[in-house]
Amino acid sequence: MTKRAPILVVDDSKDDVFLLCRAFKKAGLGSSLIHVRDGEEAVDYLTGENPFTDRSRYPLPSLVLLDIKMPKLDGFDVLRWLLTRKDLEKLPVVMFSSSFEQEDMDQAKVLGATDYFTKPAGPEGFDKVVQTIASKWLAMAE
Repeated sequence: MTKRAPILVVDDSKDDVFLLCRAFKKAGLGSSLIHVRDGEEAVDYLTGENPFTDRSRYPLPSLVLLDIKMPKLDGFDVLRWLLTRKDLEKLPVVMFSSSFEQEDMDQAKVLGATDYFTKPAGPEGFDKVVQTIASKWLAMAE
């Protein structure tokens, strides 16, 4: 069995990352998650900057789950940066945000986000979102 390319989770909320990791583990995909805390770390990861230079340990992801509201660079900043990167243009980016604002959803789409999910209130909601993400985006990545 070939090793699945990781999913890069970009989120500064420890609680949300915990629930997301738990949901991915329940779906049998827990080992393929890599977490960074903000948009700046996401850019460093995707470009292979220190400390992510070793691509055998930090391979390019098959999918990015990206929060909007984060310190340093926010999710929109990361999307704008991705628009400048021809080498990453096929990388699916799914927004995973607590924002229900239509303006944020529209902006994410304009900036190239592949999909948009609002963060659910409880663990069961995270399970459902992960199942949807897995069926929509991970089946395509294999």
